[in-house]
Amino acid sequence: MNRILLIFLLALAGCWLAAQEGPVSETIAILSEELAEDEEDPSSTEIYASMLEELNEKPVSINSADESELSRLFFLNDLQIKSLSDHIRSTGAVYSIYEIAAIPGFDRESAGMLLPFISLESPVDRIQGENIRNQLLFNYITKLPPAVSEAEGPHWKSMIKYRFSKGHISGGLTAEKDPGEKIFPGERKIPDFFSANFCWTGSGFVRKVIAGDFGLRFGMGTAINSSFRTGLSLTRPGRISGNDDLRPYTSTDENNYFRGLAIQLKRKKTGMILFLSSNGLDATIDTAADGSGRYISSFGRTGIHDTESSLERINAVREISYGAQLSAGIRNVDAGVLISSSILSLPLRRQPDEAGDLYDFEGKENILLSVYYKAVSGRFLHFGEVSSDIKRRIAFVQGFSFRPSGRLSLNFVIRNYDPGFSSIHGRGLFSSSSGENTKGLYGNFEFEAARHLFVGGGCDLRYNPWIRYRCTAPSMTVVRELRIRFLPGDNLSSEFLFTDRSSWFDISTAQGIKKQVENRSRSAKVLMKYSLSGNMSITTRIDFKHCDPGNSEGMMLLQDISYRFRSIPLTLWLGCRIHATDSWDSRIYAYENDLLHTFSIPALSGEGSRCYIMLKWEAGDFLDLRAKYGYSESVDGMGLRSFGSDVRLQVRALF
Repeated sequence: MNRILLIFLLALAGCWLAAQEGPVSETIAILSEELAEDEEDPSSTEIYASMLEELNEKPVSINSADESELSRLFFLNDLQIKSLSDHIRSTGAVYSIYEIAAIPGFDRESAGMLLPFISLESPVDRIQGENIRNQLLFNYITKLPPAVSEAEGPHWKSMIKYRFSKGHISGGLTAEKDPGEKIFPGERKIPDFFSANFCWTGSGFVRKVIAGDFGLRFGMGTAINSSFRTGLSLTRPGRISGNDDLRPYTSTDENNYFRGLAIQLKRKKTGMILFLSSNGLDATIDTAADGSGRYISSFGRTGIHDTESSLERINAVREISYGAQLSAGIRNVDAGVLISSSILSLPLRRQPDEAGDLYDFEGKENILLSVYYKAVSGRFLHFGEVSSDIKRRIAFVQGFSFRPSGRLSLNFVIRNYDPGFSSIHGRGLFSSSSGENTKGLYGNFEFEAARHLFVGGGCDLRYNPWIRYRCTAPSMTVVRELRIRFLPGDNLSSEFLFTDRSSWFDISTAQGIKKQVENRSRSAKVLMKYSLSGNMSITTRIDFKHCDPGNSEGMMLLQDISYRFRSIPLTLWLGCRIHATDSWDSRIYAYENDLLHTFSIPALSGEGSRCYIMLKWEAGDFLDLRAKYGYSESVDGMGLRSFGSDVRLQVRALF
């Protein structure tokens, strides 16, 4: 009862406050929880949040009408990109965000989402008037009490990011120490993750040159995609048709990026990207029993090196990657061809006693060939991609988007990832983290049913023809989602989301040949967000979840308030979550406002509460400080209470 009282006190307190949560944080929250639930790709949330923060710091010049520039708005689909580009070319520059809401394919909510990430200035004016800009960011995170483990280093986490830009030139560096890692592991003179890059961007034949660390994405990402995978949300699929992207690497995923040199060339609608990379990968190295030498038994994914065994895996393998991509466009058709190669310093071998590894790639070199296209015809967008690895295993994606009217949009995708299709840096549409062993059919719609009322629904049918993790037989997964949004005004929005997920897994207690059982979870979320006087934001949310087998249930109450003082440059965030779940299966994820370029989406399980307070102080345009304190309380099945807290500090300097 005390916790419930706290929720309502926070709601009432907002009636006397005056603040608004930043629109960037609100946009991040839209997809972050759904990304967090995808445990096969935990780095997606951090990459997604980081890309939005970068867009906020370097907005898109929409009045350029350049589709390659507009495509930096990666959360828009291609029909929206083309509609926006055509509108600017035919009617001239956009002068207000409200004008975008009237363009076919947009509404008030989607137009408002663009606000933090666009600039109405021309790109020429921005470049000519831009002096050298520097940004230095430092994060410090610690938990109290520290987790008990075999970690060899301090339990706190820290990160430093520095960036500079002047006209066509930009660059930066990133250094990170994870909890439990040594500050200077072994004989290394820097933290175990250190990244740097230098970038030149132009408007002529040579469009971009990057030396150092860089990220790549081609087409729909089945061959190469160092960004996050699209298609994770059924009712908000984003740019499922894919896009090409070469960018300086600024994230902290320690195993999915390139280190070397990349160049982008372009003349009208014909372009080319060439790249060469030599980088270390985390891997477990074993010695063959038959005396044939050392080999890779598995790759590391977490990037955490806090024990002696994990330190042995750090950069244990050298990967040399190179490739060339050619793209061309004729009228409304764009196509691309990519050929790339990854050469490992040691061979990769599958485990002979693991049936799930039967089709896995073996050897030292993998060559990938990928062909993809996009074609716009009236209200239709057709797109597709076919990739093949050195073993001639195929990844195939084909789909279309259709907007029969300004009120209705439809998307449809089929895909087939052969068992064993291998790509070290691939993250294909609706794929697993390995991008293999999946046949699927996906469809969704979004309909403006009435003024201010939007209804969206989606369904994904997935078949695994070979065994997978936790399932030793061919299996099916079905996910259904319904989202209803009511947006009566700029100051009030509400949303209802229902998700039904069904998948087959082994019965853990079965003896002999494993038998499977259907695992089904249903969840419902009701969210209301209210803003007052442009300075206050209150968010109230209720979640319910039910899982079978086990009849496990979960519930969460959430209240968030943000307040920006009028007389002093101070912003305050308050949040409280009260949860009660029967097991880990019925856990609920809840996004929290957090430091820039980081995120906090704890999985709430058991019975307990989670509250936090965060402050941001701005010293003019050159310095801002953030401090966050979070407190958690939980009760286990025996009635024993446990407590934990975390402290997060951030300093950002602009000069």
